[in-house]
Amino acid sequence: MSNRTYYAPTGGLPPQTQLLTDRAVFTDAYAVIPKGTFSDIVTSFLPFWEDSRFWVLSRPLSGFAETFSQYIAEVQPGGGSERPETESGVEAVIFVVEGAVTLTIDGTPHQMETGGYAYLSPMTKWKLRNNGHLAARFHWIRKAYQPVEGLDAPDAFVTNENDITPTPMPDTNGVWATTRFVDPVDLRHDMHVTIVTFQPGGVIPFAETHVMEHGLYVLEGKAVYRLNQDWVEVEAGDYMWLRAFCPQACYAGGPGPFRYLLYKDVNRHMALTAR
Repeated sequence: MSNRTYYAPTGGLPPQTQLLTDRAVFTDAYAVIPKGTFSDIVTSFLPFWEDSRFWVLSRPLSGFAETFSQYIAEVQPGGGSERPETESGVEAVIFVVEGAVTLTIDGTPHQMETGGYAYLSPMTKWKLRNNGHLAARFHWIRKAYQPVEGLDAPDAFVTNENDITPTPMPDTNGVWATTRFVDPVDLRHDMHVTIVTFQPGGVIPFAETHVMEHGLYVLEGKAVYRLNQDWVEVEAGDYMWLRAFCPQACYAGGPGPFRYLLYKDVNRHMALTAR
């Protein structure tokens, strides 16, 4: 597969002349956060991160989606963190959409460029630094790991999307495919972060209605996406946040592929008792 480019926000602030009407929406079933909302004034700073800022796309929210949080990080040259995660028992995925970073896992450095993907287990000691000359931007997806007696926690690893062949969905002639970074039947994993690709005209041909929560960040292209009872136009840079059982489907609009980074929680019983 050839190297790709992905949409990444750069901040700024809209002019005073811009109309306030926008595609942003938050409902009791889903939210759409369009790329035009990623301005300077909605970024957050985090403890122990230098020369870095974060757009918080989603966070656990009672009565909505509760299993994960997702950020877009922007790290300036020389920036990063020696202590990036301040909460114990948290696993993470890093996906680089622009620039390059050095991710050090248990003392071993890994160079991650655009398309780079890392899974960080809850036991992993890691740090991250931008040793380049340009800003780096990456997604950081965090989840409290759900251990199960008799299953080991997954190992950390680093790879790149360009080194993985997408898996076509059955009976779609390749117009709908998923880039999987872990084996779907590996029950050590309690979340999957994948990349879904639709060729122009490709569709999800039914309204998916399921227990998994979703975060979907559009990396490339455009589509009309079904969210609950609404059809919403989305494009590269937009983010969709879905609670469990929100119906969903889509039509890929072209002229190029429609691709998104997808989070979902998997492989665990539904908790029935207090933890």
